[in-house]
Amino acid sequence: MTTADRDRIALAGARLVLPGGVVDGGRLVTEGSRIAAVTSAAGGGTEPGDLDLAGHTVVPGFVDLHVHGGGGASYASGVAEEAFRAARTHLDHGTTTTVASTVTGEIDNVARQAGVLSELVEDGVLAGIHFEGPFISRNRCGAHRPDLLRDPDPALVRKLVDAARGHARMVTLAPELPGGLDSVRMLADLGVIAAVGHTDSDYATTLDAVEAGATVATHLFNAMPGIAHRAPGPIVALLEDERVTVELINDGVHLHPSVLDLAYRTAGADRVALITDAMGAAGMGDGFYPLGPLQVEVSDGVARLVEGGAIAGSTLTLDVAFKRSVTVNGLTLGQAVESLSATPARLLGLADSIGSLETGKNADLVVLDSGSYDLVAVMRRGRWVLGGDRFTTVKPD
Repeated sequence: MTTADRDRIALAGARLVLPGGVVDGGRLVTEGSRIAAVTSAAGGGTEPGDLDLAGHTVVPGFVDLHVHGGGGASYASGVAEEAFRAARTHLDHGTTTTVASTVTGEIDNVARQAGVLSELVEDGVLAGIHFEGPFISRNRCGAHRPDLLRDPDPALVRKLVDAARGHARMVTLAPELPGGLDSVRMLADLGVIAAVGHTDSDYATTLDAVEAGATVATHLFNAMPGIAHRAPGPIVALLEDERVTVELINDGVHLHPSVLDLAYRTAGADRVALITDAMGAAGMGDGFYPLGPLQVEVSDGVARLVEGGAIAGSTLTLDVAFKRSVTVNGLTLGQAVESLSATPARLLGLADSIGSLETGKNADLVVLDSGSYDLVAVMRRGRWVLGGDRFTTVKPD
C-alpha cells in the first residue's frame, strides 16, 4: 500500500450538498488534505473499501467569523492552551475554520492576546483574529466593560492590527465615534474587514461607513438601534447595501425566528454569515464563566452578565445553528451551507480552499444524519477529528 493509498478516503452513498445542488447517493474522495474527486451525478456508485454513508448528509466544514471561546476556555485569556481548547471544542461541532474574537480590555492586554492568537494562526489552528471592542459605543456596549471603551482613533486601531502580525481579519467599531470613519478607511486600505457593530449610529452615518469601506454588520439587530419608521437606523442601511455581509446569531435567544427570516428575505443567503458569538460556556453546562474582565452566569444555556443581566454572547455551536436554520427557519440545505460555509469563506478571501465541496479544496467536511440533521462526524484537512469510526466499509462482492 502506498502513502497515497493510506491517505485516501472515499465516502459513498451520502447526500452531498454541492455548489450546483444536492446530490443523493454521491461519492467524494479525499487524498491527503484535499478533496480529490466529487461525483456530482446521483447514484455515483461504490467501490470496495469505500465508507458507506447511506442515510447521511455531507456538507462543507463550517466557518465561524465571530466566536470568543468554548469548552470552558476563552480566546481573551491570553493563554495558548485555552485558545486551543476553545478551537477544538468548536471543531468537534463542525467548525473547521475559526476566526478568534477578543473582547474589550486594556489596549496593551488585547495586543498581548493578539500575539498569542497569532501563533495559533501560524500553526494552522485558527484562521485569523477579530477585534470586537474597545472601539464601540457606551450606549450599546452589551457585555463589554464601559470604562475600558475607547474612541476608534486610527493610531489605536492600528496598534491592535499590528499586534496581530498580519493575522487581523476583522475589527468591529462604532463609526459614529470620533475617528470611526477614518479608521474604517484605514482598515479597508490595510485589507482588514471593518465591521459596524455595538453602535448607536444613525442611517446616514452607517451609509457613510459603508462608503468608507465597511463590509460587515456585527451580529445584526443586536447591540444597535432598532428600526423606526422615521429613523431607520443602521439595520436598514446594512441590510439594503449589497456590499455588506450581515452576521446573524441563530440560537433562538438573540433573534426571533421571524427576524432572522426577514434578514434572509432582504439580504439572501449569499450575504448572511451565521455565527456563534459563543463564549467559554459553549460545549459546557450551566455555571459561571469569565468573558474578558467580566463574569457571566449561564442558566438554561443562556449567558448573561452577573452584573446587569445583559446577554453576554451565546453558548451556540454551528452544528446547532445549521439544524435550526433548516428545521426551524425552513432554509434549504444549499442556503444553510451558503451561510455557514461559503459566504464567510468568500468574505475571508479563502473561497479557493474552503467553503464548498469541490475538487482541490481542503477536505473539511461535516457529516450529518439525513433525518435529524444532528452532527455525526467531522473531518478537517483529510483527517477525521470526530466520528470517522462510525462508518462501515463496503466489502467486495
